Amino acid sequence: MYGVSLCIEPELKIFNLTHEIIPYNIFEASYRLFQVVEYWPGETVFVSIVDPGVGSNRNSVVVKTKGNQYVVTPNNGTLTHLKRFVGIEAVREIDTSIYLRKNSETSYTFHGRDLYANVGARLASGQISFEDVGRELNESNIVEVKIGNVEIGEGSVKGCIDVLDGRFGSIWTNITREDFLSLEVDYGDKVEVAISNGDLPVFKETIPYCRSFADVKENAKLVYMNSLYRMAVAINQGHFAKVHSIGTGLNWIIKFSKADGQ
Repeated sequence: MYGVSLCIEPELKIFNLTHEIIPYNIFEASYRLFQVVEYWPGETVFVSIVDPGVGSNRNSVVVKTKGNQYVVTPNNGTLTHLKRFVGIEAVREIDTSIYLRKNSETSYTFHGRDLYANVGARLASGQISFEDVGRELNESNIVEVKIGNVEIGEGSVKGCIDVLDGRFGSIWTNITREDFLSLEVDYGDKVEVAISNGDLPVFKETIPYCRSFADVKENAKLVYMNSLYRMAVAINQGHFAKVHSIGTGLNWIIKFSKADGQ
């Protein structure tokens, strides 16, 4: 993919965001785009390929975000979080009759190289415009994956565990800070944290709500707000997910409750 891009324009600046997404995990691909896109300049072109349906009849698109960035990707759900939480200004379907790399017409399993890198490099180098990509689609044509709901109860807020914080093993939830603060807690207050995998209880403990890791001792647990302004649980200088065998996905439910006496 680098080679294809640099053949189109040798002066392109190319950066890796991650190669660590769980194979075939479209939800995580969508989440990681949401995690990074807004922090790059307008006109940045992202090429995102987690594509278990490569070679099928799924279509390929370029979207323009509200922040004027572009994302080149299969239309398979990888745009879910951008659509919900960032905003998409326009969508165009890639015209594969024009933009498949020459001599790759009978290759069906590496569209990252043969289509997306080709389109992304041409767009980033100004050789084509967004309008040149292909026909305009309605935002409703964007395929979405299911994301978890947040439920606010009396003295509790419940959501799911979306992803892990990479090598550090903190668990990142879909519960926003605003939802969490419906518990009327402040920094230093204790919060009961209960985690289950479906109907199976996995973890339950009372943990302090903190500004940062430095608020607790090494190997102590904490609840904190992550860089996407959503609630997370961690072990200071430890790996919460490994220690407690915690996974991610809609089936992994987390519930925060105001601890007794708070």
